[in-house]
Amino acid sequence: MAGSTLRTEVSFTLPRGYRDGEGSVHREGVMRLATARDEIEPLRDPAVRQNDALLAVKLLARVVERIGTVTDIDEELIQDLFAVDFDHLQRLYQRLNADSDTVGVVSCPECGHEFDVDMTEVEDRSLGEA
Repeated sequence: MAGSTLRTEVSFTLPRGYRDGEGSVHREGVMRLATARDEIEPLRDPAVRQNDALLAVKLLARVVERIGTVTDIDEELIQDLFAVDFDHLQRLYQRLNADSDTVGVVSCPECGHEFDVDMTEVEDRSLGEA
């Protein structure tokens, strides 16, 4: 694809939002694509070896660039997210970093005709541009 650009960041909206120390709620954010280093480095951490649930926290802390006006994203902030927001970010991470074409079958609500849709394009439109 000549002229196409590689999107390395996507915008997201948290279902509930992160509440900062002053009580402000931040919902809009940006996540970048993970690198190999992002996935390898947390595996070296002894805490992850003892509790593999920490892997997702460490990964998200590395790739979430911003939540609202908060740009200092660390593991503590990720752990302080509401469970629904943490889950939302985990699923977004999986969609962004999976290596597969996803085709879904949808049907027209009016006539019932079924057709294939490239779900990555649908997700790209719903995720928005960073």
